[in-house]
Amino acid sequence: MASPADLTARSALSRLCTRCSVSLSRQSRAANGFAQTPKHQQRPLSTTSSRTRRLAPLSPLVVTNAASKHLAAGASRLSISTTSRALHEHDPFKFDPYYGNPYATPILSQDNLFHPFSSSPIRAIRERAWFIKRHSSCPHPDHAPGGSQLPKHSEFECPDCGVPLYCSKEHWADDYERHLEVCDILRQINEDDHDLHSGRYFAEFEYAGVQLDEALVNFSSWDTFLYTREFKAINSERSMRQATRILTYPITIGSILHELSPYNIKAGGRLTVEGLKSFSALRYNLHPPKNGGGPSIKDLRVRPPPVRIFVLGARAESSLPRDAWIQIAHLFPLCDIHLIFIGPEAMLNRKEKIPPRTPENPFGMVVEDQLWPGFKISTIADYYHTIHKTGYFYPYDPYFDCFVLFHPGLGHPASSHHWAETLPYLLETKAPIIVTGYTEEDMQRDINWVNEQASGEFDLLLEPGENTFRSLRWDLNDMDPLDISAGNWGVWAFRGKRYEATRKDA
Repeated sequence: MASPADLTARSALSRLCTRCSVSLSRQSRAANGFAQTPKHQQRPLSTTSSRTRRLAPLSPLVVTNAASKHLAAGASRLSISTTSRALHEHDPFKFDPYYGNPYATPILSQDNLFHPFSSSPIRAIRERAWFIKRHSSCPHPDHAPGGSQLPKHSEFECPDCGVPLYCSKEHWADDYERHLEVCDILRQINEDDHDLHSGRYFAEFEYAGVQLDEALVNFSSWDTFLYTREFKAINSERSMRQATRILTYPITIGSILHELSPYNIKAGGRLTVEGLKSFSALRYNLHPPKNGGGPSIKDLRVRPPPVRIFVLGARAESSLPRDAWIQIAHLFPLCDIHLIFIGPEAMLNRKEKIPPRTPENPFGMVVEDQLWPGFKISTIADYYHTIHKTGYFYPYDPYFDCFVLFHPGLGHPASSHHWAETLPYLLETKAPIIVTGYTEEDMQRDINWVNEQASGEFDLLLEPGENTFRSLRWDLNDMDPLDISAGNWGVWAFRGKRYEATRKDA
């Protein structure tokens, strides 16, 4: 016969995600004498604790965790649809599919990460070298328009950085002084890529869990944020670069919307008066006062609608490990959040199949609603302006809605015609629009395009500048290896202009 404690636990477990249920089950057994856990080993319900305990002590396989595989592929082919999938009924003698096996032997040691791309021990990197050699051109001035030679492919690899750059050794030597400006960064990129394929255990991808009410988050820098959010200590610059490349997406959003945001209206704070009005409206619902609610019937309270964060033009960010996006829920634990990825490429690197379009689901939306209490992710593989015309997400409320565009390429010739149809609808919502850019030039090109398309029809909320929570890892463009950028390097925000009065001719 089940004890009253077991019956209570079973009722509670039926309403919780797998992570919470596993931990609560163990606590229930311990309370009934089936297991005794020392007090110093009892840890809060968090992503790190529950998964780390299930890692196998032995395994002959060399694996990496899902986050490292996402980075190594450029866009994840191993994205996990829900957090609970990675926690479901582990065999104690198998490795954890998310974090890998900390006891496996790495393919490459940390002092053996530099290898020329074309002779790398990693097949994926050798294939990348082949792609670069077939699609990039030698940057020597002789091959420039009006030069003495026709364009040639980059066949020669610099011995110092290992990246194919020039057509010959002679052109590399002749242009060596200019190449030195980026050689060290290219070598760093080389070693970081090999590190992702090294097979080591990536402890930096174990994310922090629930934030204590009495512990405030400090958004001054990456170091202070990770410390106050109680992430495990990251003791090397390379591990910090790998961690921030994924975390830059959710934390960029959180750092702007949070009440302790580093952006303010003080001198150098970059936030405008209009920005303070818009973000204060969102913060009113992101940080609601405690209302005395609880799990019992008498403590039930009416909850406001969720805050909707629309990520438009979603690509690789839609396939990030879900534990990374759950960090947003930890930053705003008192409100419900609905994260919505929209874009024709939003499902390219996802394992889930797009469901058929039906009257109940007209856009084939993929919904993940069991990730974390009060946190849901939806994905639609379509253009936003197509959805907006139908009124599917209507009405829009500046107190509950926000748009985010990660590296949208608003002013890029290849994509500006798509955004030209979307921009008027975005301005019509009067909701904040947060935009990031790979580089200062990329960000300025987007700003100039918005000025050309909607001059006088928008208010600047956040002045353009470097993002406090940009990715610390550099990336190169395989079509042009000298084009080096960092994820979410810059950030700015705007909103459709709000008219307080309507003028009428007498």
